[in-house]
Parts: sequence; structure tokens; C-alpha cells
Amino acid sequence: MLKSLLHWRLSSFYFFYFATIGALVPYWNHYLKDLGFNDAEIGELIAIVLVTKVVAPNVWGWIADHTGKRVQIVRLASLLSVICFAGVLFNSSYWWLAIVMLFFSFFWNASLPQVEAVTMNHLGQDTHHYNAIRIWGSVGFVIAVIVFGQWFTASDTIDQVRAVVGGVIKVREKATTSTMLPFSVLPYLLLVLFTGIWISSMMIPKEDGVKKISRKRPLCESLCHKNVIFLLLTTFLLQASHGPYYAFFTRYLEESGHVDKAGYLWAWAVVAEIIIFVYMHRLLQRFGARNLFLVAFALTTIRWLLIASVPGNLGVLILAQTLHAASFGVVHAVSIYLIHHYFTQEHQGRGQALYSSLSFGLGGAIGSLFSGYLWSTVGGSTVFYISATLSMMAFVLAWFGVERDNNRRF
Repeated sequence: MLKSLLHWRLSSFYFFYFATIGALVPYWNHYLKDLGFNDAEIGELIAIVLVTKVVAPNVWGWIADHTGKRVQIVRLASLLSVICFAGVLFNSSYWWLAIVMLFFSFFWNASLPQVEAVTMNHLGQDTHHYNAIRIWGSVGFVIAVIVFGQWFTASDTIDQVRAVVGGVIKVREKATTSTMLPFSVLPYLLLVLFTGIWISSMMIPKEDGVKKISRKRPLCESLCHKNVIFLLLTTFLLQASHGPYYAFFTRYLEESGHVDKAGYLWAWAVVAEIIIFVYMHRLLQRFGARNLFLVAFALTTIRWLLIASVPGNLGVLILAQTLHAASFGVVHAVSIYLIHHYFTQEHQGRGQALYSSLSFGLGGAIGSLFSGYLWSTVGGSTVFYISATLSMMAFVLAWFGVERDNNRRF
């Protein structure tokens, strides 16, 4: 009973955190565009959120590992992110938004890596339960991206019922042009979700005995491990390839004539992610980390090639979004398990922070920047061809860098 309650407390944090991403990532671009910013400025403002992910998780991870107050840091960071984001409501100039996003994201990006460490430490030997907890983050993303999509985009379909996540989540469409919300409402809705993150962080139980661990193994020993180096390099390249997707995919769909399908295409990608999370433990046991990495990187390359070459074909886009199960679901799940293994408990916070900062942070920031600078000049298709090149580079590095006998059992 206590373990079940613990799982639900942790799951609620993931739910609200990724629901926020489901509202922020697909639609923040449109909010900034409505404010009058050009593509380069939009790419820069989005990149600020990702750049802070390079610094913030490592700063907070160091503090958490040295104080042992990981949960308290999550709670404080969650509260400060709400306060800082509220600054968006007072001004809409470029430099004001840049400063607000800098401070907000410094705290927002601090919490998730520490919750990952808390979750894995609470699970102990039962790490295979991680996917059952993390899956609720994907559910939160699906709900947010569909609901917000219905609020912010017009639809000619009335009273049509669509089932999502195998019939578990059902959204009844009644969106018409007259019921659309302006994008100026988005910051207020995001504040509600950020508040949900803070409230759920207050329910996460503190860890026992974190400060009692003697530091016998230096951090550099883990950092210099060959598999850790190649893990960080390949995930950096992979997330850089995702930069155009997170920053401009909704715009890309609009330019391709699928704006009314944007919410559903985003949601379907995460539904595929949910499905793969259910089976990840079995896949790891059967195929091993190296083989899963190689397959995931290859499928990611195919995904970007499909999006780049046939943007007008809805069936192809659905197939490409299905491959999100590999490009995010498989890669992230394997990476979390490997980081947990390679970094001892006294370094768990910094290990998860390093993975988050170099992949989602630095990789995502570079991807957002190059897509913002190139989108208006070379077009969306060319940008996604560049993404395919980056994911193929990740495949090559994994092929030569990850140990062939790495079939670790989880």
C-alpha cells in the first residue's frame, strides 16, 4: 500500500511536468509569432530555455549531492519557476522575455533530473517499475497537447469522438472557429500547470539516508568511463536532431496544410512512446542497451527523412510520429538506466543532471538555434534533412563506441 502511494506521488509530478511540456513545446512558438517575433528571434528565445538546461541541472545536482536535500531542492525550484514565469504577464518585449525565460528555466530545468534520481533511489532493486511511473508523464503530455490543440486551432469536425491511448483517454471535439482561444491566453494556462508541478513536488517523500553515504568513488571515474562518454555524445547528437521538431514542427504542419491535425500528431507520437515504455524492461532484458540504441538511432534517421521528404502526406506523418517511440522512448529509457548504473548513489543527482544538460539542454539548444536561423532561408524540409544527418552521426558513434558485449540486464 505504501509503495503504491509512493508511486502515485511520483507519477503526479511526471504528469504535471510533461503536461507543461505538452503545452509549451508545440504552442509557445505560435505565441511568440503572434507577438511579432521573427523566426531567428523565436529560435533564440526557445534556445534560452534549453541553454539553461546545460547549466542549471549541474548546479542543482551538485548542491543536491552535497547536501542530501534533493526533494527540498525540487520543491524550492518548482516554486521559484512559477514565480519567475509569471513575469511573462507584465511585458512582451524581446529582452524582457529573454530575461524572464532565463530565470524561469534556470529553476524549472533543475527539478526533473533530481526527481529522476529520487525515483530510481526510491525504487532500489525494483528499477523495472520506473517505466510504470514515467509513463504518466507521457499521459500528461498527450492530454495537454490534445486539449490545447483544440483550444488554439480551428476544426471543421463537430461532435466527433476520438480515442487516445487505447481508449483510456477520450477527447470529444467541439472546436469551431468561434470557440478558439487566442494565444495570449497560453501564459495563464501554463501558470496553472506550473503550479501543479509545485503542488505535486510537495507530495514527494524525502529520501532516507542520502547524506550518510561515504564518497568512496570519485565522480571523474564515472565520467571517464568509455560507455558514459559515448552515451553522452550520442544522446547530444540525437537531441540536436530533435531541435527543429520541438521548435518548429507545429509551424511545419501549418505550412504543409495540417494545422488542424497538429495536436493529434503530437499526441500520437507520445502514445507510441507510452506503448514502448510498457515493454521497455522486457526489451532491455532481451536485446541489451547497445542493440536498442542502434535500432533507435536508425529509426530516428528514417523519421526525419520521412518528415522532410513527404510533409503533405498525412499517412506518412503518422508513421513518422509513431517512430517517436524509438527516437525518444527507447533512447531515454535506456539512458536513464545506464546513468543510474554508471553513477553511484552519491553522484546520482549530477549523473542525471549531466545527461539532461548535455542532451536535452546543449543538444536541444543547438538544434533550436540552427533551425531558427535556417528555417526562413532554406525551408523546413532542408532543416529536417540536417536532423537526419545528425541522428545518423549518432548511429555511427554508437556502432563504434558502445561495447558490443553491453547486454546488461536491468
